[in-house]
Amino acid sequence: MEKAYVPYSKFPVGAALELNDGTIIHGANIENGSYPLGNCAERSALFSAYSQGYKKSDIKSITVVGNTDKPISPCGACRQVMHELMPKDTKITLTNLKGETKEVTIEELLPYGFDLPND
Repeated sequence: MEKAYVPYSKFPVGAALELNDGTIIHGANIENGSYPLGNCAERSALFSAYSQGYKKSDIKSITVVGNTDKPISPCGACRQVMHELMPKDTKITLTNLKGETKEVTIEELLPYGFDLPND
């Protein structure tokens, strides 16, 4: 969250992607004056992992945190990206600054996600 660039919303979100080899890849939301061009923390972490050469099979878990009343919930765009770029059994932990957590599966987050023909 501390790495977020949020001059417009003032709503920092952080994500930590854990890989099977123990590597942690951080993501933060990054806003832009042209609002649709911003990027969420979850997608930032996943895109960074893929950009570094990691693959779907390398991903073990993702944790997402924000200053919310209940554990934070990913947006629809992030749910679809997570559905496509993470293994179906990836541990997903949603949390907030109060330490409340909720563990979910990608199927719970996006029950009718778009799958590629050979996915």
